[in-house]
Amino acid sequence: MCNNNNNECNNCIMEILQVINVLQSNACPDNCLLSCDRPALGGGPNCVICNTRPIMLYTCAGNGTPLSMPTTRVETSATTSSVFRVEKVSGCCCTFRVLAPNPDTTSTYPYVATDSLFTMDTNCLCAVRCLNDTFVECTTL
Repeated sequence: MCNNNNNECNNCIMEILQVINVLQSNACPDNCLLSCDRPALGGGPNCVICNTRPIMLYTCAGNGTPLSMPTTRVETSATTSSVFRVEKVSGCCCTFRVLAPNPDTTSTYPYVATDSLFTMDTNCLCAVRCLNDTFVECTTL
């Protein structure tokens, strides 16, 4: 499916990203199977309501290495992260927000939202790895 030039988005990764986007938009607690497309965002003992299903992305040409993006818009930033939040799904494209490790070591939430966003053609993706659902402040576009 990599480098598909026919603009068709009928692939399992696009379907999963669409489900994640809808779930995050309608976040509600529920206990379900632990797959990427489980029907509700989960809540944990320290997380009343989760609003984010953090993911890692793998590209077709990445040789098994997760995609990594800068955590700020500053061009000279050397800090990157491989953890993202689905922000918008449109056609074959998906906009992701880069999540950074939470600098507050006393927080029960592992990630913070950054101002770094990127849009990607989902035909370039070959795998998505879902991490534990969590709450991330300031996640609106």
